Amino acid sequence: MKKRKIASLFSGCGGMDLGFEGGFSIHKDSLAPFEDKLAKKADSKGFVLLKETDFETIFACDVYLKAQAAWNAYFGKRRDVTDVFHAGSIVDVVKDIRSGKMKLPGKVDVVTGGFPCNDFSVAGKRLGFKSDKSHLGNKKLLEENEDPSVENRGMLYYWLREYVAQVKPKIFYAENVKGLISLGDAKEIIAQDFASINGSSYHVVPVKVLKAVEFGVPQTRERVIFIGINKDAMKADVRKYLDKHGELPKHLDPYPAQTHGPSSIPNAKTKPIATTKSAFAGLKEPAVSSDPSQQSFSKAKYFGKKVQGQTEVSLSGPGPTIRAEHHGNIEFRRLSEENGGKHAAELKKGLAQRRLTVRECARIQTFPDEYEFVIPNKLSASDGYRLIGNAVPPLLAYRLAQRLEDIWDELFKKT
Repeated sequence: MKKRKIASLFSGCGGMDLGFEGGFSIHKDSLAPFEDKLAKKADSKGFVLLKETDFETIFACDVYLKAQAAWNAYFGKRRDVTDVFHAGSIVDVVKDIRSGKMKLPGKVDVVTGGFPCNDFSVAGKRLGFKSDKSHLGNKKLLEENEDPSVENRGMLYYWLREYVAQVKPKIFYAENVKGLISLGDAKEIIAQDFASINGSSYHVVPVKVLKAVEFGVPQTRERVIFIGINKDAMKADVRKYLDKHGELPKHLDPYPAQTHGPSSIPNAKTKPIATTKSAFAGLKEPAVSSDPSQQSFSKAKYFGKKVQGQTEVSLSGPGPTIRAEHHGNIEFRRLSEENGGKHAAELKKGLAQRRLTVRECARIQTFPDEYEFVIPNKLSASDGYRLIGNAVPPLLAYRLAQRLEDIWDELFKKT
């Protein structure tokens, strides 16, 4: 079957891209009982290979050069990705398309983009649309040709909007941190701007916050997801219903159904929340592992419980939200008894206090072991932590893709 084409913006290392394409391994505990059709029998460690989807990424971009190195290293194992990843700012991409310097990547069915969250996160200064950072990264707006009203980091969603206006996909997904919800009327402003693309040709579905743990991800991560659907691509009956009721028919809701944890839906077949114990299944200790990403972990000392990142992960529950700026203060996989460590059996075996490895963080995010986050002379452990923390959990994106596949033929006209 011919693949539906995806343009990925703010791609990072490709968490959203991998999720939308499928074909990666996760622990069986991350699948609900009714999802057996999505994977084959589990291996000896309890991991299953998810089936591939009908989507393929044909364009990706990010301003962070390390993201390109990681993205190409992984996706290059799956197919020829020559010239797919563009190392640069979405602002410059849109400007180049407008000027004719850059050609569109061809027919695009889906656009995805996790526009930078630094300026909306509760962990930051929360400057939002008034960010003093450039679209090119963390430097101040110093360039004479940069417009601080639309080219600052907090306005990058606007350039995602402009890209959508150029390529006219059937549907787009935009992702950000939960903190955006509590930052004044930021959510409403962004939703309204998305809804006004090309004179209101997109229907923006009521925005939701998705909790990763409710979709099989062993992590306490919450993200705001904006979904916009091209009205002109809708089937006539769907468009007629939308025009009459102002919303899509309920059976065409593009958000995925909850699969894990206590459900608000009576009689829903949900599975217990996935744990870090399952996520870490089969991993060897760093000293005896042959995986550079498992060998690598922050050597920062324990600074006491009042400092961020000084807690020990629970093996019986989900892991912490992996943050992009963790670096030295990533949580501990295991604390010593003196520092309040709870993993007595491990300590009794003589296993030392240490922080989470890069691979353990990747497992918490549901990245497969085939994804290399530490590559000699290319990606350091610090790079790996940052890439993983910036990413959308692939399994969460896979849920979005699976739901889209389910409703695609009923939602869109045949082309």
